[in-house]
Amino acid sequence: MGKSVRETFRVAAEPDLAVVDPRDRPIGPKDKSAAAEDMTDLGARLDRLQEALYAEATGAGRRSVLVVLQGMDTSGKGGVIRHVGGLVNPQGLHIASFKKPTPEELEHDFLWRVRKQVPHPGLIGLFDRSHYEDVLVPRVEGSISDDALRHRYEEINAFEAELVGRGVTVLKCLLHISPHEQAERLLARLDDPTKRWKYNPGDLDSRARWRDYQRAYSDALRYSDSDAAPWYVVPSDRKWYRNWAVASLLTETLAELDPQFPQPNIDVDAERARLAASLLV
Repeated sequence: MGKSVRETFRVAAEPDLAVVDPRDRPIGPKDKSAAAEDMTDLGARLDRLQEALYAEATGAGRRSVLVVLQGMDTSGKGGVIRHVGGLVNPQGLHIASFKKPTPEELEHDFLWRVRKQVPHPGLIGLFDRSHYEDVLVPRVEGSISDDALRHRYEEINAFEAELVGRGVTVLKCLLHISPHEQAERLLARLDDPTKRWKYNPGDLDSRARWRDYQRAYSDALRYSDSDAAPWYVVPSDRKWYRNWAVASLLTETLAELDPQFPQPNIDVDAERARLAASLLV
């Protein structure tokens, strides 16, 4: 029996992004048309699983799912939210985007703003960036000491363990792209007048530190991967494959959770009779 999607993309024990091909397709569809067919099936499965998760929470259910999306600029975090999140009822989603901390957020510890966005029971949460920004960026910019960095990772691991203990299933996806593909996507933004609003000159500053960011990402994977809150490395040079991979990871995760529709405490036959009587009034 072959590997599952989660087994395939689960980060290695000793992460090294330099050996992961961003154009790889280790499992699943080999072309865009096959992926589109698979996405139709995945969408139907995801929709039902998400509805069951949402319904479960109307009873005594307390479970939710948090999908953390990290990656270099243009890696496709927004694309995943659109194409994977778009497969399910938006009422069952909670989407949060983490930009540069505001003055108010800086007055608190770095997890303060993240805690406020954790999905409530019954919801699928999608994080466009996350608490990992507060270890990746300071690490590359050299604005944090090694001791402070280790302490933040300890806080992150404790935070994620706390979430799991509360019934939140944590699914962390690193959208792995190549510098060549990033350049192509940045140029596409400049070439398209309807996409220029997405272009940020600061992205080139981050691009200039590409190797530093890759090392920082590898360390993040190494220091914060666990069976309770696993990391998955998703090859993301091909947008269609990236979307299929994340949709498959989410579907497989929800299928294992096996959310159940609650059984209402009503007499179904009696309610049918009442409804039939109401039609005669």
